[in-house]
Amino acid sequence: MSTSTQVFEPKTKTGKIANFVDQRVAASGLVKEFGRKVFPDHWTFMFGEVALYTFVVLLLSGTFLTFWFNPSMAETIYEGSYNPLKGVEMSVAYASSLDISFEIRGGLFARQVHHWAALLFVAAMSVHMLRVFFTGAFRRPRELNWVIGCVLLILGMAAGFTGYSLPDDLLSGNGLRIIDGVIKAIPVVGTYISFFLFGGEFPGTAIIGRLYILHVMVVPALIILMIVLHMMFVVLHKHTQYAGPGKTAQNVVGAPVGPVFGAKAGGFFFIVFGVVALISGFFTINPIWNYGPYDPSPVSAGTQPDWYIGWVDGALRLMPGVLGDFSFEWILPLPWGHNNLILNVLAPMIPAAILIGTMMAWPWIERWVTKDNREHHFAERPRNAPFRTGVGVAGFIWYCVMWAAASSDLIATHFHVALNDVTYWLRVLFFLGPILGFIITRRICLSLQRKDREIVLHGREAGIIEMSPVGGYSERHEDLDEYKRYKLVAWESPEVIPALPNADGKVTFWEKQRGKLSRFFFEDRVAPVTPRELQEAKAHGHHAVEAGHDDAKELKH
Repeated sequence: MSTSTQVFEPKTKTGKIANFVDQRVAASGLVKEFGRKVFPDHWTFMFGEVALYTFVVLLLSGTFLTFWFNPSMAETIYEGSYNPLKGVEMSVAYASSLDISFEIRGGLFARQVHHWAALLFVAAMSVHMLRVFFTGAFRRPRELNWVIGCVLLILGMAAGFTGYSLPDDLLSGNGLRIIDGVIKAIPVVGTYISFFLFGGEFPGTAIIGRLYILHVMVVPALIILMIVLHMMFVVLHKHTQYAGPGKTAQNVVGAPVGPVFGAKAGGFFFIVFGVVALISGFFTINPIWNYGPYDPSPVSAGTQPDWYIGWVDGALRLMPGVLGDFSFEWILPLPWGHNNLILNVLAPMIPAAILIGTMMAWPWIERWVTKDNREHHFAERPRNAPFRTGVGVAGFIWYCVMWAAASSDLIATHFHVALNDVTYWLRVLFFLGPILGFIITRRICLSLQRKDREIVLHGREAGIIEMSPVGGYSERHEDLDEYKRYKLVAWESPEVIPALPNADGKVTFWEKQRGKLSRFFFEDRVAPVTPRELQEAKAHGHHAVEAGHDDAKELKH
């Protein structure tokens, strides 16, 4: 397929954003700008497209479901075609969900398409965010777009949770019960918030209708708004690309939107739609008829939330009630009486806040530590940013430990081990897992960088063993072509920047902390091969040359 190079001058200064909005308000101007947008050809860029296309599938299938779903918590007696529940008292919302599944032609298929698409939507966004993070595509001038992506991820989780709760079955009701418990653990105002949210004492009579409005109107509108802003900033800042011959900070090498990328995107949408439909037709998900209507009096075992909410539930399960003689339930004396502070319910929300907050603030944290205020239009290979990659893997492991804890009871029953043992091991991994993941990932990245140096200096191993005239054996090495060599040397290795004095000649407290972080970030580093090193290696028969960074940029040109 043919590709083209589009020269696109990005407007990136903050002061020009308002000017951009003024100049591009006209729809024709924005369409023209988007029409000459060029997308690089690389498989890692497709995850954002999968997220967008599954959101379209969600809108289509959700619109179909709204025609028959009744978000009412009024009590009724089920008289539908599913015999095991005939004559059972349930809410109108649950009865209408059963009717969609068993009475409406194509209703069960639409429900499953909607649910599978929701899972894939959040999964695709998550992988897309990981790709952006590990390649450094969030750096200036794209920090705001990174925050928009984080907000989209949170909104996707919110959309999933509100939709998951609508059928008012036993499984979704238990999820709402957990939310009610967390809200009530808030001192002073928690019980009032719960009362207003549920329209009375839990479960109340209004929560399903309120979640329905959030699910079909408020959250989708916010998601659409964020998607529009996201696409506008992609056009404004242009797409990142991997370094290579002919690629500069002022151009993008790839396929233009029309007609090449547009045709590919259209075909890809139908592929995504077809895969979701295939999964939905063959694999059952959320069989609400097996759970029965929600009853707040019993508590069910083995209830599992959808994967993107499970990590918060897992954090709750990992939190102990007491540590020795120390209790996490405190009684606060207040002028009007005593209030309970239930830390073992509120404290698990702290890891979620840390994870999301660090993710949003990371572009500015990295810029502050590196003092790098330049614009970056090239995506980095993860191995070439060992500290960032280690931090990303540590956060991912932390998330996965909490996610696994949400299934601690099922792990215990399926593998025939004690539930307490599973919980204890997961608690250990909660603290040690991210640390070990960071250390191991960082060392692997540094090792891969050293391997790249060896390949550039010594050449590629050809797999051919040669015998010298004196009887010695050696393996033949072949020199790399310029494209492969460019890929292995076209990167920068940041150096440690110690704490620097300000204009008054003083080193502030925060500057000292920044200097310590800079040393921690970049004390272990591997510099890319320079032209001088390559010449010396060839002159000496490809012997190893010590790493250096003088004229490191020459080899890129």
